Amino acid sequence: MVIIAKKKIDGLWKELMSERPGFLVVLEGIDGSGKSTQARLLARKLRKMGLPVTVLREPTRGKWGRIIRARALQETALNPQEELELFLRDRQDNVRRHLVPALNQGKIVILDRYYFSTMAYQGARGIDPEYIRRQNEAFAPRPDAVFILHLSPAEGLARIHQRKKKDILFEQEKYLKKVEQIFRKIRGRRIYHLEASQSRERINELILRRLIFLLKKKNFLQLDSSRI
Repeated sequence: MVIIAKKKIDGLWKELMSERPGFLVVLEGIDGSGKSTQARLLARKLRKMGLPVTVLREPTRGKWGRIIRARALQETALNPQEELELFLRDRQDNVRRHLVPALNQGKIVILDRYYFSTMAYQGARGIDPEYIRRQNEAFAPRPDAVFILHLSPAEGLARIHQRKKKDILFEQEKYLKKVEQIFRKIRGRRIYHLEASQSRERINELILRRLIFLLKKKNFLQLDSSRI
């Protein structure tokens, strides 16, 4: 019975994904992995191709996102469940106000962090990552493509050491090792893992190549990919 139910759910999800007008791309990884850089490069290239692109990020700059950012600068951490609740509230607000409207308008949405980060970061604080995934997928649109960039925590921290504001809560090497381990275990439909130690140009090339294929497959893109 469980297997049958899962097949039905997977079939319904595929049907909904094919009917949804927009396209959701998610970039994930620890701080310093280059996901924000890739989001900018990807948006620039897709816009040059004449495609409608919206770039979003989490935590957001909304009410709940500002609380998360403020708490990340403090040494006194929230307990894991309180953290999770804040991220869920922030994401629910982002989904309602920005993400779903953009997708319904037929846009390509590039999202810098999504619930996979919550799985990794709050999972490293002791909450079951699959429980976090279920909580999020109850309301959050599933991505059309997820690119997880992998980098050693030591190298990631070295890349961001000049930041004026330090996320005391999340930017600790021992903690980030657990985060990175969870990121590497995340699997699923159209989830792709890339090593972030490569040049940003090479990473962008790999992401764009896969993305062009998926956009064509969804009949979202009808042009010669040599234009990229």
